[in-house]
Amino acid sequence: MKNFKSFLLLGLATLMFQVMNAQKQPNIILLFSDDAGYADFGFQGSKVMITPNLDKLAKEGVKFKQGYVSASVCGPSRAGLLTGRYQQRFGFEENNVPGYMSAVSGADGPNMGIPLTEITMGDYMKKLGYQTAFYGKWHLGGADKFHPTKRGFDEFYGFRGGARDYWAYLSSPKEELNKLEKGFGNFKEHDGYLTDRLADEAIDFMKRNKKKPFFIVLSFNAVHTPMHATKEDLAKFPELTGKRKEVAAMTLGLDRACGNVLDKLKELGLEENTLVVFSNDNGGPTDKNASINLPLSGTKSNHLEGGIRVPFLMKWPGKIKENTTYNYPISTLDLLPTFFEAGGGKSADLKNIDGVNIVPFIQGLKTDRPHKELFWRLGTRAALRDGDWKLIRYSDRPAELYNIEEDPSELRDLAVYYPDKVRKMYKQIYHWELTLERPAWLLQKKFEKVDIDRMDTYKLH
Repeated sequence: MKNFKSFLLLGLATLMFQVMNAQKQPNIILLFSDDAGYADFGFQGSKVMITPNLDKLAKEGVKFKQGYVSASVCGPSRAGLLTGRYQQRFGFEENNVPGYMSAVSGADGPNMGIPLTEITMGDYMKKLGYQTAFYGKWHLGGADKFHPTKRGFDEFYGFRGGARDYWAYLSSPKEELNKLEKGFGNFKEHDGYLTDRLADEAIDFMKRNKKKPFFIVLSFNAVHTPMHATKEDLAKFPELTGKRKEVAAMTLGLDRACGNVLDKLKELGLEENTLVVFSNDNGGPTDKNASINLPLSGTKSNHLEGGIRVPFLMKWPGKIKENTTYNYPISTLDLLPTFFEAGGGKSADLKNIDGVNIVPFIQGLKTDRPHKELFWRLGTRAALRDGDWKLIRYSDRPAELYNIEEDPSELRDLAVYYPDKVRKMYKQIYHWELTLERPAWLLQKKFEKVDIDRMDTYKLH
């Protein structure tokens, strides 16, 4: 009897510890849009877009005025996000679009993904005891070995490829990787509008795991092409026409889906213990979906600010002050260490990452810059942000130098006035490149002579 009581007390103590630990660990949700314009949200100053839910999120947390991605196109940007490492360190440099790439080291089509040697965000969060889920666009390898459920995520509902219809396919899509899938290998098309459906799946996961710490990546394909919107959402923009009307309606649908998730958090009593981030994968393409990146120059696929600076919000009640802004440059590379340490992990357990935990900087506990340097590279073109200065290296014309603090629109090239700084920053890029791997796949030869700044003209998802 005595042994039974001791065993019972030990069991109760263990259970209480687990419950208390779960309560301390915040739930974490990453809301991630696709190809959205920098200026295409109310919280970014738009007077046309209707985004009340994301505007509310901005007021309840911090808005990053200089939030960057690690690449100006979808696949590499997502690879950097999921690993917290410059994706060039493991060869994921070019966009992984089957049919537009030539293989190097045996990589082709579905086999263009994050190497299995890399540790993902999902892997790290599972180690901390989180229930993990990924919903929406994966685009990080279509082969079974790269499947989200084999890369750290307990649940998956979405598609393995880079772009698909928002309505259900009546027959198999041209690209098999864009079929809708639940779990592993269970392919079945959805009912209704996909943006709403993805949010519904995330909500269902939250309800089923409300007593456990959970981690959700809600990776919308909105507002990436094809331009599909509901009739009801289109009707909200009678003053607009063409693609601009369509992207406005798709953005409204995106905002509604985010709002449904955030409302359910509150309804479940989880809002006060949940860290929420909203961001986007790269700059908006101004041609394909009529995104607007103003006042930034540039667009998706290039290294001007409009290609790599994105809307970026974070809310964490009790940890981050409401309705604030943060001005120093941060990156989506920072989200992995930020989430890991927020969940109770130790920075020493993160292996070879390039991101940093940005919470102490937001809180004012650290007053220096999170990053002295940030790098980008695609082929022979590269860029470096060093403090307030930015150098863009081209293969077919002289480098450009800008002071981003004074000239965020990059209208005044100062390279001719600061030749010593240009040389110094060239060397910084060169030394960084020495730490990188060769690209695992490349643009096919027919694209080699295309101006890389105009690459988005082609169908690169």
